[in-house]
Amino acid sequence: MNGHPFYIADVFAEKKYTGNQLAVIRNASDLSSDDMLSITREMNYSESTFILSDHPRDGGYDVRIFTPGGEVPFAGHPTLGTAALIRKKICPENPGEVILNLKAGRIPVSVENDVFWMEQLPPVFGDTYAPSEIAPILGIDEEEIETSFPIQWVSTGLATVIVPLRNLDAVKKVSIQMQDYVPFIDKHEKVLFLVFARETLFDKNNIHDRVLAPCHGVAEDPATGSANGCLTGYLVNHRCMGQEDFHEVRVEQGYEINRPSLLLLSGYRKDDEIKVHVGGNVIFTAEGTLF
Repeated sequence: MNGHPFYIADVFAEKKYTGNQLAVIRNASDLSSDDMLSITREMNYSESTFILSDHPRDGGYDVRIFTPGGEVPFAGHPTLGTAALIRKKICPENPGEVILNLKAGRIPVSVENDVFWMEQLPPVFGDTYAPSEIAPILGIDEEEIETSFPIQWVSTGLATVIVPLRNLDAVKKVSIQMQDYVPFIDKHEKVLFLVFARETLFDKNNIHDRVLAPCHGVAEDPATGSANGCLTGYLVNHRCMGQEDFHEVRVEQGYEINRPSLLLLSGYRKDDEIKVHVGGNVIFTAEGTLF
């Protein structure tokens, strides 16, 4: 376990020390799953990623993603941050696209005007839930849930329950109630909860959301590319933006935990399939070596 370079990045950040922190570890093929989990807990961020080799396989780089709660098949900000690191440190030709081989599948990440964009897997839509079932979990009143659109399970690689709320105050009020949350997770599966409203802190933005994932060891995430990819598919499927196609919808996240973040969402239908793209900035803040 000697001599593994690591890097710290702020993903979905508009400046240093904002956005979602990520640790990226290189040359990780000799690390066991237990090693990776221990390192992730030591780093104490929402996720850490492990690039198994600097050499591509089938045109992509093998990467594993861990939260403090264990390995996950896909996560958004780790995908962007890891692709940015590969482009910066591993690929001398500085390519316009990097492909990651993740547990969930092959995920391409492209760069446009210094913004990193990932095309996520097509969204899968699952169960819908009654406000009476979900409101107690979130610690809010049923009336604070927006009923024009459903509460729905969606996945682009990491399952998320999307919950539309009536206003910004309702989003700020959300607080996971473990006595209701744990039975829900036990009954269904590990899922993220994404709550959102069209009311925002800043006029230039379009959506304010929060993502809560205690079952993954993350009480609240500062910026969540996977969950916002699910939200993108949801927005397209239910025409929440007034149309099926949209580009660079601006999502503010992380303000409730002092990690302001900006995510860009683009979505559209093509040949009866919903295309999901999530973008943002990546800023590197530190590097070192694991001993």
